[in-house]
Amino acid sequence: MTLPDEAALTHDGLRPDGAGRVLVLACGALAREITALIRLNDLDHVDLACLPAILHNRPERIAPALREAILRHRADYETILIGYGDCGTGGDIDRLCAEFGVQRLPGAHCYAFFTGVGSFEAAAEDEITAFYLTDFLARQFDAFVTRPLGLDRHPELREMYFGNYDRLVYLAQTDDPELTRRAEAAASSLGLRFERRFTGFGDLETVLATAAD
Repeated sequence: MTLPDEAALTHDGLRPDGAGRVLVLACGALAREITALIRLNDLDHVDLACLPAILHNRPERIAPALREAILRHRADYETILIGYGDCGTGGDIDRLCAEFGVQRLPGAHCYAFFTGVGSFEAAAEDEITAFYLTDFLARQFDAFVTRPLGLDRHPELREMYFGNYDRLVYLAQTDDPELTRRAEAAASSLGLRFERRFTGFGDLETVLATAAD
């Protein structure tokens, strides 16, 4: 899936007048799920703008990119929802949210809010050796894991990166046999036991509905 680097996606192509309108300013890794929820719930007053998912490889750049996007869009929207967890920013997104009076998604990362933050945190100690994939990462495993870590060129690095993991847990947002096959292949390539859990949209659906209300 090709995403715009940072472009508002509207249902009718018209520029919003601001009043009553909601912008979800999100990580590109959540574009499919947020778009699906907007359509499923007929949220015609909600628009989506995506930042590149590859920013996760440089989390220190996420908050500055969000700041620029908030400043660009805030005059056109009554409400802005930040479609990120903390995402390795060490609280930078929370400080940005406090500065602008906006809300972000709950939890530290997408694994938590897809699972449900409470459930994920309760299981965290028992799953410290689990490596997680979402639908997005199952699709983009090579682009976001294999190549950035150099495993395509230096497979001997696998043990260094993944030697402390014992399983790959695929947190599935959809029932897609092809994505399951890809996730299972990813587990095999890393030498990890495969496990699949269907999460659906998890807390993402609840938070989006609340922000859109």
